[in-house]
Amino acid sequence: MNNSPTVTRPGRELYAGQSREQRESERHDKIVAAAVHLFATRDYDEVTVADVCAAAKVSKRYFYHHFTDRADLLFRVHTAQNSWLLDALVAAGPPAGTVEELVTPVMHTLTRLLREHPERARVIYINAPRMELRRRGLLREEAVLLGDLILRSGNTPADRRLFERAVLALVAGATELIIEWVVQGFTEPAEELAGHLTSIAVSMLAEMVAGVAVTPEPA
Repeated sequence: MNNSPTVTRPGRELYAGQSREQRESERHDKIVAAAVHLFATRDYDEVTVADVCAAAKVSKRYFYHHFTDRADLLFRVHTAQNSWLLDALVAAGPPAGTVEELVTPVMHTLTRLLREHPERARVIYINAPRMELRRRGLLREEAVLLGDLILRSGNTPADRRLFERAVLALVAGATELIIEWVVQGFTEPAEELAGHLTSIAVSMLAEMVAGVAVTPEPA
């Protein structure tokens, strides 16, 4: 196979049919994929830059082209996985509805994605040491997301501050339940956990929002 460069225009060469930008992007993605797997399956302190490079099949030179060091890699991988999850939750939320109608698809999307991507779940919720400030910031980011979802359909809380604190408490509590679920190996069906999270959200928030009443459970 001839891997010599083929010049397509001045300053832009192809190697094995790929441009320099394509090769750099591919190497970056390989490093991230390797890091997600290693950070999910081993303790952070046991994972070295050499381990990541070996798993990604790239040299250290290419690693340091994209990342400053191992801590930078962890931060950026953790950030990227959270962005992936939050983007999916935003897309899952309907434009209008009751608290239950708004929250249900979000909770089901959340648990389904985590169950389908267990390594990403562990990176997001379990194996991210030295990131307590980042974790707390993400809790608030998720709380804003959920609060905006409920409010954007025209629902109005009688006490806005109480509503915001209730949403933050809900997200923090839900995070602990998800951590427990992930640690236990996803033994509980995702649909069951999603249903419980939805019920908890409705019981905490529905009465705070004007015009939305909680339907009592049958006796």
